[in-house]
Amino acid sequence: MKKNIIYLAIGIFFGIVMYKSEAASWFRIYEMFNFQSVHMYGVIGTALLTGILVVQYIKRKRLKDINGKEIKIADKEKSIARYLIGGILFGLGWALAGACPGPMFVLAGAGYFPILIVILGAVLGTWFYGLLKDRLPH
Repeated sequence: MKKNIIYLAIGIFFGIVMYKSEAASWFRIYEMFNFQSVHMYGVIGTALLTGILVVQYIKRKRLKDINGKEIKIADKEKSIARYLIGGILFGLGWALAGACPGPMFVLAGAGYFPILIVILGAVLGTWFYGLLKDRLPH
């Protein structure tokens, strides 16, 4: 129970940071896709750099998860089609919805309830991907 409260607190903190940094702002995302502002590129770049550093730290220090098992991060299959098609679909959805997965929940938490339609679409899209996964190029 204590771990769940810690995870909830971290999630709430992350949501507040996302909201206050305007990373969940449709206007900031619109500016980014029109190359009118570097704000979102800075946010995304910081997240990317942080992710690279944390993953490398986990791999090199052979860190363990909360159950004591070593964290294993599998290498990704290299395929142009999977990243090109997936990236285009993700980018189109992001541009049309004005939010990517993390900020969608931040917007819902901030009271922008029409985003629940987008969240439903994302959940259905994930479900359909699960159904079609074996027939798609990977």
